[in-house]
Order: sequence, then structure tokens, then C-alpha cells
Amino acid sequence: MTELKPIVLPEHYNYSAYFMTLACNLTCSYCINRFGEDGFVKKRLTGPEAVRGINRINSRDDLPITLQGGEPSIHKDFIHIINNIKPELNIDILTNLQFDTDEFIRRVKPERLRRKSPYASIRVSYHPQVMELRPLMEKVLKMQNAGFSIGIWGVLHPLQEQIVRDAQKRCEDAGIDFRFKEFLGEHEGRLYGTYRYDGACGKKFKKTVMCKTTELIIGSDGSVYRCHSDLYEGRTPVGNIIDPAFELEDISRPCNAFGHCNPCDIKVKTNRFQSYGHTSVEIEEMTHA
Repeated sequence: MTELKPIVLPEHYNYSAYFMTLACNLTCSYCINRFGEDGFVKKRLTGPEAVRGINRINSRDDLPITLQGGEPSIHKDFIHIINNIKPELNIDILTNLQFDTDEFIRRVKPERLRRKSPYASIRVSYHPQVMELRPLMEKVLKMQNAGFSIGIWGVLHPLQEQIVRDAQKRCEDAGIDFRFKEFLGEHEGRLYGTYRYDGACGKKFKKTVMCKTTELIIGSDGSVYRCHSDLYEGRTPVGNIIDPAFELEDISRPCNAFGHCNPCDIKVKTNRFQSYGHTSVEIEEMTHA
């Protein structure tokens, strides 16, 4: 088997994610993954393939590989991947926690998913449209009592904002860390979110720009993408994590889809240190396509 050369993440990178699958066992109407056209790649790496690719990554203590989706636990090798990623690479997980937590507690050591960080390593999404809070709280408390670093995040969707705020109070009273996420996307003809670049995700025009990322975005088949928008809409990747010839280039790349960006890429948010004002991409040299 051909040896894979290490991939050293640039110092300014803020996020590293493996989207294990873009499928999900929930059906939220406002899912950010479906903001644009559905061009999802359906193929998935096997557990050994994923581990081989991810273990190429040389990162820092404050920059974990985040396992997410869709819902990452749908991947048949979910736990195998967690347990076989090299120890020096920290792991975070984004999940809806609709899996067997007893099995997870039996097979995964809590210390494998714990690091020095201002937020939990396992971040659970609460979606009142399709979930009940009490069973979710019980699962979180069980994992918390087993030693896992875990918390809940709720999206402040206009139709559910009060429900989510009430859920935070119930969770805090029970000793669960509950935080909010800004709703990104469209509702009743209005685009919600705080964005750095005007019109970037309004879908009203297309312009050619130069764009530089601060994130390593790995799709379910190992493809590496410039941004979330390219991932979700199935645009041509820049390489593949299990390709021996792949090298990470820290450069600005031309893009002719500005105006159809995904909100995740151009929203103003906190970075990995919880400092507000970060944006995933730097965009410049705008000209008409």
C-alpha cells in the first residue's frame, strides 16, 4: 500500500471536519445542508480508509478533527473510526445523539473525546421540530455521568426560538451545558444570519471571485472541498484525502459561484477560541462572471 504523505494544517486554519455522511435520521425542514441544490456525494469511505486518510493530518491541540454529517453515527464504522484515529489528533463530534449511548459508553473511552476547550467535545443538536427534550437530556446526562465532555446546542429558528430558550433553562437546571446557534437560512422570504459579504448567499447573482479558506472540509468519500457550498452542491473537489498525490495548498482559488455561497462559509461567528468576528473564507478580486 502506498504511503500517504503527512498533511500539515496551516497555522491560520480554524476548523477541520470529516463529513462522514450527509444522510441523517432526522428530517428538519430548515437543515443548513439543504440550503442550495442537493448535489450530495453518496459514497462513503470505509472505516479503515477513513482512518488512513485522517491519520495523515498533522494538527494542533486546539484544532481537532470534527466528525459530523448529516448524522455521523449512521456510518457503520462510526466507533471504529473514533477508536483508530491516532491519539495525537483530537476529536470532536457533532451529533443528534439518536444512537445507542450504552454501546457508545461501553466501546469509547471518555478521555478520547476530551480536550482543553471552552466548549464540549461532543456537541449535540436539539431540534424541537423532530425531537423530544426529556429523552435527549437523559442521554446527555448518562454520557456526562460516564465522563464524556458533552453539551447541547439549539438553533434559534424564528418558529422555535421560545421553545429553545425554555429548553436551555431546563437543561441548565439539570446541570447540562446548553448553548444557542444563530439560525442561518431563509424563512418566509427573509434571509437570517450575520454575514460578512453582502449578497453572498442571496442566490440573486453569480460573480467570479478569489476565495481562500481557513478550513479543511472532507466529504464522505474522502474528497477535499474549498468550502461547504462545494461539498453540499457536489462541485469538483480539490483532491482526496486518501490519494497519495494529494497535497494541501494554502492558496486563494478562483470561484464563479459567489452569490450562491453557503451561509456556513460567510457568516460572522466565533473562532475555535470563542472570539467573535471570524469568517471561514477570505474573498477578494470580485468581477462579473
